Amino acid sequence: MPIHRRKVEHHIGPPVGSPAGSGPRASSPATLRVGLFFTCLVDVMRPEVGFAAVRLLEDAGCQVEVPEGQTCCGQPAFNAGDSPSARDLAERWVVEFERYDYIVVPSGSCAGMIRVHYPQLVSSDPDLRSRMLAVCERTWELTSFLVDVCGMHKPPGDYAGAITYHDSCSGLRELGVRDQPRQLLQAMPRLDLREMGDARACCGFGGTFSVKYGHVSAAIADEKLAQISATGAPCVAMGDVGCMLHLEGRLRRSGDATTRVMHVAEVLVHAAGGN
Repeated sequence: MPIHRRKVEHHIGPPVGSPAGSGPRASSPATLRVGLFFTCLVDVMRPEVGFAAVRLLEDAGCQVEVPEGQTCCGQPAFNAGDSPSARDLAERWVVEFERYDYIVVPSGSCAGMIRVHYPQLVSSDPDLRSRMLAVCERTWELTSFLVDVCGMHKPPGDYAGAITYHDSCSGLRELGVRDQPRQLLQAMPRLDLREMGDARACCGFGGTFSVKYGHVSAAIADEKLAQISATGAPCVAMGDVGCMLHLEGRLRRSGDATTRVMHVAEVLVHAAGGN
C-alpha cells in the first residue's frame, strides 16, 4: 500500500505556516517544518523507505508532513526530452511543497532533478519563477539534510554487521552527497563499513538507460556486483531506490539469494535483532 495511504495521519495535515514562496522560518531543527517528498519508486515499490525517512527526521526534531497531493518530480519526462510535461509536473510540485521550511527527499536522483534541473524548466511567469527557485534552494537529499542542516551525529538505529556502500550517481555528482551517509553509518557502533573498490562507479541503472541499453546496463551491474562481493559484506546500502531495484534484480537473477540490498535510511533506523 502506498505510503500516503498507510497509517501516517499524524504526519499529514492541512499545511499552515509560511506564506507561499517565503524562506525558512526556523533557526533550529526542533522547529523546522519539513515536507517529505517520498518519490514515485518509494511510494510504489519500497514504502518502508519513506517510513524510515520519517523516523529519522522526527528523531532529528523536525515536524514532518507528507502532502497527499504530491506526484512525480518530472525526471522521466525531462530525461526523455519532454520538457513541457516535465515543466507542468515541476510547477505542480512547487505549489505542493513551497509552504515548507525545507523539503527532504530520500533520493539523490529526484533531489538532483529539483535542485539542478528545475531552474532549466522554470515558467516564464516571473512570480512562479521566483517561487520555484526559492523552493529548489530549500530541497535536500535526506542524509545531507540530517548531517548538514540538522547536525545529526548518532542515528536511532542499531545495525550489527558488515555493510558496503554504493554512491548513487546523481546524489554524488549533482549534490556532492558522499561523506554524509558514511558519517551516519560509521556512528553506529556495531556496524562494520567496508568500502568497495570503486563505490563511485555507476550501477548501470540510469533510469531509461537500463531499458534502452539492457545488455550494457547488465554488464555494468555485474561489475558492481563483483565489487560488492569482494568486500565480503552481506549487505549493500545506497540512497536511491532505482539503484536498489536494479542491483537487487541482478543479484537474484545471478543466483545470489542472500546479499541484502537496503536503502541507507532503513539501515539507520534498523532495530537491534531486526531482519
